[in-house]
Amino acid sequence: MAQAQPGERIQYIVEGGHRLQGQIAPSGNKNAALPIVAAALLTDQEVRLTNVPRIRDVEALVELIRSVGAEAEWTGRNALRIHARELRPADLDPDLCARIRASILLAGPMLARCGEVTLPPPGGDVIGRRRVDTHFLALKALGAEITTDGRYVMRASKLVGADVFMDEPSVTATENALCAAAAAEGTTILRNCASEPHVQDLARFLCAMGARIEGIGTNCMIVHGGGALGGAHHKIGPDHIEIASLIGLASVTKSDITIVDPVFEDLRAILMGFARLGIRVEEREGNLHIPGDQEMTVENDFGGHIPVISDQPWPAFPADAMSIAIVTATQCTGVVLMFEKMFESRMFFVDKLISMGARIVLCDPHRAIVSGPSRLRGSRLESPDIRAGMAMLIAAMCAEGTSVINNAQQIERGYERIDERLNALGARITRVPARA
Repeated sequence: MAQAQPGERIQYIVEGGHRLQGQIAPSGNKNAALPIVAAALLTDQEVRLTNVPRIRDVEALVELIRSVGAEAEWTGRNALRIHARELRPADLDPDLCARIRASILLAGPMLARCGEVTLPPPGGDVIGRRRVDTHFLALKALGAEITTDGRYVMRASKLVGADVFMDEPSVTATENALCAAAAAEGTTILRNCASEPHVQDLARFLCAMGARIEGIGTNCMIVHGGGALGGAHHKIGPDHIEIASLIGLASVTKSDITIVDPVFEDLRAILMGFARLGIRVEEREGNLHIPGDQEMTVENDFGGHIPVISDQPWPAFPADAMSIAIVTATQCTGVVLMFEKMFESRMFFVDKLISMGARIVLCDPHRAIVSGPSRLRGSRLESPDIRAGMAMLIAAMCAEGTSVINNAQQIERGYERIDERLNALGARITRVPARA
């Protein structure tokens, strides 16, 4: 089944109460694919990428790099060839930029190749305030001049290495700084930088192009720039957030599922968070197996105190997995406090879960108390963002009766052919165009 096209609105009609069984391979990491596609502009030689998730956000970024002169073609279902022989300084298309937050990832590569770029405000999920200051402070430290008139106008006659302290460990700002530093003259030290698996994957891709980067996977990376960056072949790693989603889905539907070829090192905090909810997983011959007979009893803190699951910068529990953990907790025996520290609007989707029968108290924009287990009823739902949308799909699949999820194209921005892949395991999801 095709992903939603720009402007197309999709509904999922979900028949709940079905157990799933079988094997499923996670898609390539969305948040690695986006900066790697952008970083392919750093060289005038050909780049070939595999395991690229064929999702709306990636398709939109591919359109953006074509708009500045790069060749980009899909050579297979998940294989992408990019050749940026020549690029032109560009005032990026505001309509395309409004579709994805990842448009901002073009700042570093375009400054390095063209010396200038004009960027409209990026779009993306509305989950709270999402600063761009960290990007611009890092790029200015490397030699960029930035002005704003409703758009961000950036120029750099030359990028030069610097000692840069990031004012927050922003993932996309770290990725922009990495790309700019790889092309800059001299050595750059990035301190308090992000170290998520997708940041590591970008760094490995830059190394495949010829960059020299020390400290990959830590919060201090040293980039020795100035060398020629050439073409490369690179395979995108598996999406650990999709794996978290599949663990939550398997648990609440009492399904016996095997996730093939995960990177276990990327799952430590995720598995620890699910373990607090009483969910166990097994490693079997390099695969991740979720048994269908989970008891799912919340593990209290010592002394019988209510436990807390909170997100923090990597390597702690990731913010993108919080929505999944919340819906999973509705089916676990016990009480848990969910503490979303990073985005002040991400938790507002819980009112949809409450309407389905979940017992959740939203304490404030950042904290919710979940008491389970709750019997969920099918309902009419609206997907506000990628991760909340996936949480609603999980809720609908374990609910009694049928649910309709409007705005389901939001889910498809981050999950490739999720209806088709889950239906292959026994789900009952019907994908239809939304009625006007």
